[in-house]
Amino acid sequence: MSVSPDHAVTISGLEKRFTRKQSSEVSLAVDNVGFTVPRGDFFTLLGPSGCGKTTTLRCLAGLESADRGEILMNGKSVFSAEARRDVPPEDRPIAMVPQSYGIWPHMKVFDNAAFPLRYGRKTCSRTETRTRVLAMLEQVGLGEYADRWSTQLSGGQQQRLALARALLCEPEVLLLDEPLSNLDAKLRAQLRSELRSFQQKFGVTTLYVTHDQGEALAMSDTIVVMNKGRIEQIGSPGEIYDSPASRFVADFVGSANLIPGVADGPADAGAVEVKTSIGLLRCERFATPPAGVREVHVCIRPEHVRVVGEVPETILANRFPARVTATEYLGDRREVVIAVDDVVLRAHADAHLAARPGDEVGVELDPAWTVALWS
Repeated sequence: MSVSPDHAVTISGLEKRFTRKQSSEVSLAVDNVGFTVPRGDFFTLLGPSGCGKTTTLRCLAGLESADRGEILMNGKSVFSAEARRDVPPEDRPIAMVPQSYGIWPHMKVFDNAAFPLRYGRKTCSRTETRTRVLAMLEQVGLGEYADRWSTQLSGGQQQRLALARALLCEPEVLLLDEPLSNLDAKLRAQLRSELRSFQQKFGVTTLYVTHDQGEALAMSDTIVVMNKGRIEQIGSPGEIYDSPASRFVADFVGSANLIPGVADGPADAGAVEVKTSIGLLRCERFATPPAGVREVHVCIRPEHVRVVGEVPETILANRFPARVTATEYLGDRREVVIAVDDVVLRAHADAHLAARPGDEVGVELDPAWTVALWS
């Protein structure tokens, strides 16, 4: 993997194994993971529990030693299995905010924030420390809480304090391990916006670990979707959502209708046609199929399934008669469950669609947003 001066982090061929003490069974937690993080990027590792995302982050932080691979930060190697190089965490140009925030309850807010300037890589005089800490607390909205005990802060305020302390380290790379997971849904939505705003304001390269698809889509410049220790797809939020590379990505990120079928000949210049149990589907989003593979899953998001009141007289590609099986009014839209033969689809319809369970309707799948998945 090439190293660019514009890359804050480069990981190549990373592997990490764990051995269970009771059974001596070896599991591969991180399996040949590699990616580059552009400088200033908000880069998210997304996946379900046990997929390897936190282990990858801990290897990057130096809290775990990988079994194979190499990690570079700003072009300098901090880990190399081949060269037997493993720079300790305190000597890596990072700061990390763990899931629990790591706030010391016996210290006041000021002392928590000042810790890296007193004992970290770049220590400061007492006067400079006070000036910098008070300025940072002000920037994260905690200026008036400097003399309070950290235990008197709310969960959201503790998250800001942990971020302030991390930023005072002046890290080249900021590592965030599910820092919002302990908060309620409303506060989580508010703080993810604040966190992204702080990241953009300070311009620090950030690696963020989460299992929450909404967080990843809302905050990230780049998302890595992981599953069973391997990378399924790397891309922008739009690429991950609109053009998933696999059934796993389509199903894990957002809601998706998945229809099995067989590719009807090679792809033409603009689409793949797939034979399915509900008819012919034209997919204008597709990757080059592996040699000899014709089995396909067609993916279409509910917002691109159009429910119309009239049953089509002629069945064409992506257009079928269907039967409504359930509806749910959500104010801004109506969630509709429809059946096309034995295939069940979910659709986001107009809130005022006059359709009830049992009604016969027409359904149209927008080919521009229909994806052919080969895996």
